[in-house]
Amino acid sequence: MKKIAVLVGSMRADSFSRKTANELISMFGDNVEAKIVEINNLPLYNSDLETATPPAAWSEFRNSMKEVDGVLFVTPEYNRSVPAVLKNAIDVGSMPYGNAIWNDLPGAIVSIAQGNIGGFGANHHLRQAVVFLDVHVMQTPEVYLSNIQDMFNSDDKIENQATRDFLKSFTYAFEAWIDRLN
Repeated sequence: MKKIAVLVGSMRADSFSRKTANELISMFGDNVEAKIVEINNLPLYNSDLETATPPAAWSEFRNSMKEVDGVLFVTPEYNRSVPAVLKNAIDVGSMPYGNAIWNDLPGAIVSIAQGNIGGFGANHHLRQAVVFLDVHVMQTPEVYLSNIQDMFNSDDKIENQATRDFLKSFTYAFEAWIDRLN
């Protein structure tokens, strides 16, 4: 059983990112346990707090991430980049120096936007940050979901079958990527 952590880059309970993450989680195969790892409660990274007893939320996050086989980032685009909550989780996970949770972890990125370019800026800023931290980000298929506000029905399901099929193929590719790297 592969364990995949899903990090959602939006703090809003009813966010399109969370809806997208839940749809992706439902599309993984039976040999995958994918679940959202909450990052909203992480105190902002401050190296002064990196002591023998760092904030409990940091320790819980770091420990939970050490148990996964891969990480899926689902993020909106804020001002052509990633939201602060997601960047903070990346920073918290990168420390203490030499003990990053990201080392050699297979990863994938899904970006969303209400505009037409599907979070391209956020996707590539995120990719730049996590590749530096030795996350092995799947190159293709890339996922940029445009006009996300029009994708969901009243049950929070993606209506368009072509989009559903594409996202399902993405989950298969990510499973294969994890198998290849582990």
